[in-house]
Amino acid sequence: MSDVAKATLLVHWALEQRDDRIELTYNPAELSFEKGVQLAEIAIPGLNAPLQQFVRGQAEKLNVELFFDTTEFGMAAGACSVTTETDRIYALTRIEPSGHAPPPVTFVWGKSVPGMNLPQGTGSQRREGFRGIVESVRHRFTLFSPAGVPLRAIVNLTIREFAPLHEQLARSNPSSPDRSHLHILKDREQLSAVASRYYLQPAYWREIAASNDIDDPRRLLPGRLLQVPALTDGSAS
Repeated sequence: MSDVAKATLLVHWALEQRDDRIELTYNPAELSFEKGVQLAEIAIPGLNAPLQQFVRGQAEKLNVELFFDTTEFGMAAGACSVTTETDRIYALTRIEPSGHAPPPVTFVWGKSVPGMNLPQGTGSQRREGFRGIVESVRHRFTLFSPAGVPLRAIVNLTIREFAPLHEQLARSNPSSPDRSHLHILKDREQLSAVASRYYLQPAYWREIAASNDIDDPRRLLPGRLLQVPALTDGSAS
């Protein structure tokens, strides 16, 4: 019989530059994911309904109810408080001094997270875990020792999707030449390569250089954010 996969929270601390593993003793009974997109309505007289224009995606949310229990260590004098476990979850809402924000976390549980089997048409947006920032934590203590030590708790956790700009650009892999784009320059990457990716024509590198006020395309620093203008009838706009 194979081992039961344990749901785990990976905490990405900025100061320690490592992932802290919080393996949950009890797997959740259910997971709730919520994802939406923002649309703008374009009203045109005479049409039966307004046109819908995609604006942007909205941050996805994961809601999960976690159970914690320390009664196995006894309920009399010297009982172990369940806060020794729940405080590790509560800490995820606190500001990390070196990062000036709560740490990002990744919820993983085998291969079960929705988004693992996205179709090819979505590019490289598949995932094996849900990464985000803990938006809220709600504790409910349901059992206490005679001395008032909390021994059992239910924690409702909400994680809001988080992904840096360079990761989102890499996942979506936009390439339509008639739309403007943002591109983060890679090490030793030339403007001709950027033009080939978005325009399918490396010769259009001059349009990118002009749009970004680049005088010497041979001296480019990796990590620079480039504006890739849209092409209209073969020229940038």
